[in-house]
Amino acid sequence: MPPTADSSQAPSTILVITIDRLPAWILPAWGATWVAAPATDAIAARGIVLDRLLTPSVDPHTTVCQLLGQGGDSLLARAVEATWRVAVISDQPAIVEAVGPPAGVAVTIIAPVIPPEPEAADSTTNLGRLFTAAAQVLADRRPTFVWIHVGCLGAAWDAPNELRDSYLDPDDPPPPPGCRVPNVPVGAATDPDVLVALRHVFAAQVTLLDRCLGRLMATQSGSELICVAGVRGMPLGLHGWMGGPSDGPEQCLPYGESIHVPGMLVDPAGRMAAQRYGGLITPADLGATVRELAGWGPTETSGDEAWRGQSLAGLLATWQIPRRDRIVIRGPVGNAIVTPAWHCIAAHPSHPHEQTLLFAKPDDFFEKANVADRCRYVVEELAGVMRLAGETGAGGAWQTPLSEAVR
Repeated sequence: MPPTADSSQAPSTILVITIDRLPAWILPAWGATWVAAPATDAIAARGIVLDRLLTPSVDPHTTVCQLLGQGGDSLLARAVEATWRVAVISDQPAIVEAVGPPAGVAVTIIAPVIPPEPEAADSTTNLGRLFTAAAQVLADRRPTFVWIHVGCLGAAWDAPNELRDSYLDPDDPPPPPGCRVPNVPVGAATDPDVLVALRHVFAAQVTLLDRCLGRLMATQSGSELICVAGVRGMPLGLHGWMGGPSDGPEQCLPYGESIHVPGMLVDPAGRMAAQRYGGLITPADLGATVRELAGWGPTETSGDEAWRGQSLAGLLATWQIPRRDRIVIRGPVGNAIVTPAWHCIAAHPSHPHEQTLLFAKPDDFFEKANVADRCRYVVEELAGVMRLAGETGAGGAWQTPLSEAVR
């Protein structure tokens, strides 16, 4: 366990940004070089990119609470106890309520709207209004803990036409009208041109998010502790579903497009800038890291609770932390378990896809080549571990020893 940060080393500003419906694969730092996101690239260059941040749940409420904690043990409560000025800016009040900000926390809610057509300017979009409010809060230079939660990627795709058109080639289909986020199954009869057009619209929304992030970062001194984390991905037609509700259960199995999200950690002292960590990480690990770097003590975990979150602060000092050998994902349609080498998915009995799926990692980035028939021993072992998640609770599935081949 790395030493706990003392008050003289603690940052004067902590900025935690959680973003729902942002999959890792849509960002250039994770390989999507066709998407324009220079501000996100700049944040990545200042800190550590977490290549394999996975959410153990596809419920955004659960994931945010894993990162921030809840009630009296949340990061918000710890910041209040440390007499920090604490502020929350969000467009999803239900997510804020799930964390439970203590008294004295300034909460700003910017309700998203679904306009009939794309907005004419960045500033009038849902993202523009949310980040403008965040910039106003951060303009006060007192010691500050600020949590910004972005949920409108799942509410409306309202980026200006200028951004939508920037992703069109001469032969591409035009973007669909309106700004509603799709939530439909994808099958053999689905027009592939429609999928391409919708992906372009979502890429425009990601570029709009990047612009807003860039404007916010331009107002900062560069000495902040910054944690940026996805909360849930966005199915974009790779595995039978396009889109999803902004605040509701997933309709598809827990593939990477739903659970593999971006994560970046920027140390105010600039340690380990422009580095990448390829080990398995959960949102709870990020929460434990922020807690330690802020000087609020390490996360109190022991025994069978230790899987809930482990600090990554050691990466900044020695590049040494305990490596996870798995992440267990539970969802309404099916469960999954991811190890450094495998991604195994098992649908619930009520789901029509009863076959257990297995994909080799990290080579099969998009889970397109099912190798379950070739590696039955791996499937049997991982499926047995996943069954424990339903029979004995999460702890057993996270702690049952794995064989060398599976690890």
